Amino acid sequence: MKKKIAIIAAITFIGLALVVFTYYQNIFGEAIKKETVLFVNETDNLIDINKKIAPISNRPNYFLWLASKKSFTKVKSGRYILSKGMSNNDLVNMLRIGNQTAVSVSFNNQDTLEKFAGRIAEQIATDSIAILNSFKNEQFLKENNLTEKSVLQICIPNSYEFYWTVSADQFRDKLLTEYNRFWNKNRLAKAKALNMTQSEVITLASIVQKETTKKIERPIVAGLYINRLKNSWPLQADPTVIYAIKEVKGQDFVVKRVLNVDLEINTPYNTYKNRGLPPTLISMPDISSIDAVLNYKKHNYYYMCVDIENFGYHKFANSLTQHNRNARKYQAWLNKNGVNR
Repeated sequence: MKKKIAIIAAITFIGLALVVFTYYQNIFGEAIKKETVLFVNETDNLIDINKKIAPISNRPNYFLWLASKKSFTKVKSGRYILSKGMSNNDLVNMLRIGNQTAVSVSFNNQDTLEKFAGRIAEQIATDSIAILNSFKNEQFLKENNLTEKSVLQICIPNSYEFYWTVSADQFRDKLLTEYNRFWNKNRLAKAKALNMTQSEVITLASIVQKETTKKIERPIVAGLYINRLKNSWPLQADPTVIYAIKEVKGQDFVVKRVLNVDLEINTPYNTYKNRGLPPTLISMPDISSIDAVLNYKKHNYYYMCVDIENFGYHKFANSLTQHNRNARKYQAWLNKNGVNR
């Protein structure tokens, strides 16, 4: 009899141990099969989350069970990195406290605020309309002495860390903070030496950016335009004319060649008709273009033309005679290749 009782007791103990072990494994055992990015929207509930994690979970049904046991009902929206081997307990704790992972938001040289907003909306939860409205906010523009056209200057192309759920205003304000940080004492002193404001430096940098993709050329191009400014010459920068054309024809209008008729466009952005800098930047310049202006190369060049023997680069000249020879070669190449617009 005692032996029978001992066997029953042993079986019962083993059964309980198995139950306890099973529960322990379902709570603390490996649940996530592989590293995954989980996006939680504001409208998502626990059932929605369970559906999202089910394909990569070893124990999906126990996520809801454990959430109930821990009185977890409201998920905080965000972008979460689920590590391989995470348990359901880890998952519930992460979502409960909203321990999301920041996303690296990057953008390049956008020409318009609309393009910029669209680029950013691809990377965070906030939509492009909210971003547009934030940057166009009248109070914000007034407080920072900006306009809807000049506000692009606070957007320095780079990579920035944000939470996926960042609001449009939070995003905008951080870019402004980073912009102000960018203008350290050294850069401000160099701008002052040029007798230029921050806005004017960025405006010239945006022209330099459009003139050449070669970083090594940018200080030379910047020096050329500074020579023209110092001597009260018109900049005669084709990129400003192209900017004006696109304002009329639309941003998708392709301009491969600036025609003589284009030089008569009546706009403050036409630097063939107007002396000095255009009213605002024409595109976001890289840091390399901004620093190229602040550290421009001193030389005697006043003219530049595409080098058809070394495309991507330019030929520079200090006399109109020399420049005309360079220009005739380039125009002949355009005609030969049927580049009319």
